Amino acid sequence: MTHHDPDHTILLNNINIITGENMRKLISLLSAVVISFVSFTGIALSADSKKPIVIPTHNWSSQVVMAYVIGGIFEDMGNNVKYVPADSQAVYESIRIGDVTISHEVWESAFGKSFTTALDKGGILDWGDHEARTLEDMGYPNWVAELCPGLPDWNALKNPDCAKNFVTPDSGGKGRMLEGPQTWHGDLIPQRIEALGLGDLWVVKFAGSADALWAELAAAKKEDRGTIIFNWTPNFTDGAGFTFIDFPPYTAGCRPVDGGDGKCGSPDGYLKKAVNADFPKTHPSAAAIFKKMSFSTSQIGAMAALVDVDKMTHEDAAKKWLADNGY
Repeated sequence: MTHHDPDHTILLNNINIITGENMRKLISLLSAVVISFVSFTGIALSADSKKPIVIPTHNWSSQVVMAYVIGGIFEDMGNNVKYVPADSQAVYESIRIGDVTISHEVWESAFGKSFTTALDKGGILDWGDHEARTLEDMGYPNWVAELCPGLPDWNALKNPDCAKNFVTPDSGGKGRMLEGPQTWHGDLIPQRIEALGLGDLWVVKFAGSADALWAELAAAKKEDRGTIIFNWTPNFTDGAGFTFIDFPPYTAGCRPVDGGDGKCGSPDGYLKKAVNADFPKTHPSAAAIFKKMSFSTSQIGAMAALVDVDKMTHEDAAKKWLADNGY
């Protein structure tokens, strides 16, 4: 039985720069990547500009691998692509003014404020959500739980007998929590620890990179000691025995930067995409495809695992991910 999908027909009829084998591969990949082919009615697709699509790369693995995945698709469509290292907070201003074209991992907790600030100024568009939902917070490998009875309830951190199991040479006799790079959240976690009355027992230190967080996990396991680190999902640690601490629930306005008292955890957040406002005009075909891209938690975790577990380069990981998903 042949099923005639009108939305696939719209795609095939309008994206005229993709033909033959590339179209077959694209349709196969888009099906695997949870791209919902809602109607393209109203989007006038035509040949894209030869102007490069500038894709930012940041300092965590899934984002960089996904950059090369998306860029590879754009290149197969006949587009020119340029990858540029970019600050994960300032990138939205760069998109707004046209120095960068897209962002494919806008994490609500870490970058939502920078993103909405840029949106309010104009020149940048919200280009939809991924299927994946996000959580970005402090947590621990499950084998650590016995060192702090009562976890994952944050109240367990009030116990001095818990904190002493997380002391490190650089923590001044307090239990240490290892945050991500300070450019991600500023002083959000130190402010929370103070607001919750944990400052006498705990200190927050900042890792220089995501790799430093994973090195800490490995070192703690090897040395059989406690560790609490910043982590996020989707990530390669999903399903690998990692638990987030249950801090008081997040509510709008609870953070100090928004005038709140800081006594709250992180939100169950979105994972969005963003584009420069001219992108749909200069690259209508690429913009339409990008808007339909919606990666799942497991797909994003798999991208990170290829680098952080399998030790592939970001570029090779992207090629393997595309091949594994039928492209």
